[in-house]
Amino acid sequence: MLLPWEYGVRNLARRPLRTALTLVALATVVMLVFVVVGFIRGLEQSLAVSGDPDVVLVYSVNSEENIENSSIAARTPSLLVASLDGVANRFGVTCVSPELYLGTRVKTADGSGGLGLVRGVKLSAPLVRRSVQLIQGDWPEEGEVIVGRLATAKLGSSETALSVGETIEFEGRSWVISGRFAAGGSAYESEIWCQLEDFQIATKRQDLSLVAMLLSPGSSAAEVELFCKERTDLELRAIRETDYYATLQQHYKPVRVLAWFVVVLVSAAGIFAGLNMMYGAVAGRVRELATLQAIGFRRRAILISLIQEGVLLAAAGSLLSGVLALTMLNGMAVRFTMGAFTLRIDSVAILIGCGVGLMLGVLGALPPAIKALKAEVATSLKSI
Repeated sequence: MLLPWEYGVRNLARRPLRTALTLVALATVVMLVFVVVGFIRGLEQSLAVSGDPDVVLVYSVNSEENIENSSIAARTPSLLVASLDGVANRFGVTCVSPELYLGTRVKTADGSGGLGLVRGVKLSAPLVRRSVQLIQGDWPEEGEVIVGRLATAKLGSSETALSVGETIEFEGRSWVISGRFAAGGSAYESEIWCQLEDFQIATKRQDLSLVAMLLSPGSSAAEVELFCKERTDLELRAIRETDYYATLQQHYKPVRVLAWFVVVLVSAAGIFAGLNMMYGAVAGRVRELATLQAIGFRRRAILISLIQEGVLLAAAGSLLSGVLALTMLNGMAVRFTMGAFTLRIDSVAILIGCGVGLMLGVLGALPPAIKALKAEVATSLKSI
């Protein structure tokens, strides 16, 4: 015969202080799990949505996987357009975006700032970067820039410092913010865009970092790759944008593995904390448990009741942490080497966080309960 369900619930209310402390400890552990899993999911999502399968990137073969180190001739875009037939044409404009991309020190008007990612582009850029949407202000003219919605996180600045009309400094010049843009959560959202010619003058460079090309339907990236291999004098390489960001995912794989290891460590620490609290809770109820056995309840029934208490506490802590994570953590911007991205508390994160919480409740209650029930009934009844 099992103990009544209400018995375990009433036991939690009998010791409000101990119950509250255990609840806070469990909720804290689960919240840490939500933070780490949200970090992993946000990084993966940002890289997953950054690529366009119809876009091919052409950059220097000597830059390996880092486009910031790429340097190609300024005549490359015209050579590509003249040699390839598969480039898309929209509204009478060839969908080729020559770009100069590099990391540089950016200073805002309030004195804050840091290492930012700046991309010099032409008017054709939105035709190629189809996820980019201007959400405020206007496209930049000479001496102006537009900033991504996550640029504040990348620079460690406030939203006010990067609002439309404010001034920022980089490469020895002052630039006026003319607008803000979003890009569906992709890596572009942490960047600052300006006119290509302006940026080349500021950096005293005439070369480019890359050329982004939008292919027409039915065209193959293999044609671009073949062109780059044939023109060995240009020292170019071509790669689909989706493949490029897939290689970045592999590059950040050690970071994700380390993050999952942190989840395991946090969970293990939570289990030990739960064991400590449950041992203390059970140690003060030895006579109560012995009395239950003396009046006819089996040890298995008492064990299930103790686990029930632990699971109830863990479920309450997981629910509390889940609500806080969804309201406070979801969408929070995080600075990273690749730029910035947002924490993502999605269904997977909720499942993992709540699963860890319930596991803490079971594993935290099981060992102390078994130890207490192994003692002789007569001896336990005499304990204080």
